[in-house]
Amino acid sequence: MMNWNQLITNKRLGQEDRHAHRHDDRSEFKRDYDRLIFSAPFRRMQNKTQVFPLPGSIFVHNRLTHSLEVASVGRSLGDDVARELTLRHPELRGTFFDEIGNIVSAACLAHDLGNPPFGHSGEKAIQAYFTEAKGLSLRPMVSEQFWSDITHFEGNANAFRILTHRFKGRREGGFVMTYSTLASIVKYPLASAAASKKGKFGFFATEQPIYQKIADEMGILRLSSPGEPMRFARHPLVYLVEAADDICYEIMDIEDSHKLKILSFDETSSLLLRFFDDDTQHRIRQRIIDEGITDNNEKVIYMRASVIGLLEHECVQAFVRHEDEILKGTFTGSLVDHIHQRQREAYRACVDMSVRKIYNSKPVLDVELSGYKIIETLMDSLIQAAVYPEKFHSRQLIGRVSSQYHIDSPDLETRIMAMIDFISGMTDVYALDFYQKINGISLPIV
Repeated sequence: MMNWNQLITNKRLGQEDRHAHRHDDRSEFKRDYDRLIFSAPFRRMQNKTQVFPLPGSIFVHNRLTHSLEVASVGRSLGDDVARELTLRHPELRGTFFDEIGNIVSAACLAHDLGNPPFGHSGEKAIQAYFTEAKGLSLRPMVSEQFWSDITHFEGNANAFRILTHRFKGRREGGFVMTYSTLASIVKYPLASAAASKKGKFGFFATEQPIYQKIADEMGILRLSSPGEPMRFARHPLVYLVEAADDICYEIMDIEDSHKLKILSFDETSSLLLRFFDDDTQHRIRQRIIDEGITDNNEKVIYMRASVIGLLEHECVQAFVRHEDEILKGTFTGSLVDHIHQRQREAYRACVDMSVRKIYNSKPVLDVELSGYKIIETLMDSLIQAAVYPEKFHSRQLIGRVSSQYHIDSPDLETRIMAMIDFISGMTDVYALDFYQKINGISLPIV
């Protein structure tokens, strides 16, 4: 059984043997949050697609605004769980356990850091290059472990890589985050060779020793036997990060769909009010009238806020009810799967509506189709340059790659991964601009 006092540690990756002199009273976990907020990878998320096309006249969520909202809900989840569990375990009061709101909030900021341009469409394009396109020819040239990593390329694993990998010009330990924050973002704590049919995993082979070191330090339960692909139980706070993400992306997608007129007001209000019993629905409607809210968008915002508050409370209670299973590594599913039936069924109705009318809507499909083609083309050009760096056009392309990536390595796998790092770090707009230039569609304007 995992132990809270061991699971919450302020030890930093890359600074295990020393403590930096501090000039203020921020906790180490607040420093994690601030370090992420001011980082370039976090800032780039403002120009990465969440679900809908990046905004024109109507503002919808991008990866950055989504991550900020998830961090806000995550802080509430962490703070409320800490309050509830210190009543049950008074010995935890006054320890690092009081900080789990800050830890979860920081992890929420980082949870989408590794997503490539154009969201899941970009992810699929990277995978498909190696399983369906020219990249198939590389299989005999690389190790089985590396092949498993790149054919299952995963934004979650890439986020852990961004935070921990020593890119050129970066110190040992990457972002030098606390062990607890790093472990809290690893939603699928297993190697790619142990990935499920959905292909989800938590760390590339290059970062596997780092995760093992963190897990061993914190007493995270190892579920695989020696000789099998590495697989661990989740760090308990992963469930809170996941719940914050689940709440925000599903409910905020409903709000965005109403703004874009994909869902009518009646469809939207019906979905949101379904989370509540009849008496509460009546009170919400009456409150909207009493507040003088007449604009339908503002009504949706009020209902959405009510739903998020309810789901946050329900997920806290689910976590507290199942604390022992979570610490034993036997808990299955997400926290949303364990909330009360009314809310669970209402959430499922939102998911079903999203699949039926939102994720298959024309604006979303257009972004996915365009994004897939752009990333497919970038992969084809840049991976070929990494494999054959001596060619003239390869040298031209390599000259455009940021100096932080190890594209000049003598090792083929390192060069291939450097190109994947470069592409996955692009914003949507930069990926489009790079695509147009290498295809001769546009020229730079001086």
